[in-house]
Amino acid sequence: MYAVIKTGGKQYQVAPGDEIKVERLAGWAGDNVEFDKVLLTSDGENVKIGRPYLEDSKVTGRIARQGKNRKLVVFKYKRRKGYRRKQGHRQQFTLVKIEDIEA
Repeated sequence: MYAVIKTGGKQYQVAPGDEIKVERLAGWAGDNVEFDKVLLTSDGENVKIGRPYLEDSKVTGRIARQGKNRKLVVFKYKRRKGYRRKQGHRQQFTLVKIEDIEA
């Protein structure tokens, strides 16, 4: 069984036991999270598609950890003008372990 959920402006295909990196969610490691924006569920034979979301479905998971991704370097440059700007960015994320899909 798997589902397609929407969180943080992105869509993820998840199944029980999966670990996914999503945009930062509020909470501490060990807290339960619930995704109610379920776009699609499938159990192998039956596929349910929401318009836009399924109303009676939800996906539950547990926060495994909070963290920051690797550093991204943002470098702006204009040739022959002496213009250079270097800036770093580390995006925060939440690692979620999917526990159950209720369809």
